[in-house]
Amino acid sequence: MADYKEMYLHLMRETEQAIQILIQAQQDCEEMYLSAPDPKLTVLGQEEQTP
Repeated sequence: MADYKEMYLHLMRETEQAIQILIQAQQDCEEMYLSAPDPKLTVLGQEEQTP
């Protein structure tokens, strides 16, 4: 007969590990975004509106 307790514990441990990997990946991407140089912005001329 299958050891359901051990199966459950294994699933929970592996799920926790997967969650930690996803959290770390998100934090890495956030750090990459925050440390990226600011983009060069160009202001385009505005058209004059007639009353």
